[in-house]
Amino acid sequence: MKRIVIILNLAIVLSIPSIAFAFETAPRITDREIVERLTRLEERLTKLEEGQKAILREIDKRFEGMDKRFEDINKQFDRLVNIFFVILGAFVAMFGGTIWFALWDRRTMIRPFEDKVRNIEGEIAENRSKLHSLIDALRTLSKTDDKVAEVLKRFNLL
Repeated sequence: MKRIVIILNLAIVLSIPSIAFAFETAPRITDREIVERLTRLEERLTKLEEGQKAILREIDKRFEGMDKRFEDINKQFDRLVNIFFVILGAFVAMFGGTIWFALWDRRTMIRPFEDKVRNIEGEIAENRSKLHSLIDALRTLSKTDDKVAEVLKRFNLL
């Protein structure tokens, strides 16, 4: 019975594929193949570096283009600010001109009236003594004439 168990165990162990039997021996790589693979790897690495440099140059060109656009936009803003100041200056000049014209017009319009008022004041000053003499004469006349006295009373001259 022991024999049967040992034979069965041995049969089971031999029938199960073992990991030890699963690997194959790799063929030997020669130095020449290693050198060839390294040179191909270096060639691919240099191509990769050249591609990265090309990408960096393209990115630099794009950034230069963006910088140029920003400079153009800044110049345009400067132009707009200058135009704004010109328009503001024009409005200030128009406003100042309008005020100056209004003041000038008032002065030129008032001067003739001032001259007329001065002339009338001068005439009144000249005729003042004559007017007082006339009122005194009418008061004297009112003492004898009732109609003249009544008229002078109406105008509060008596």
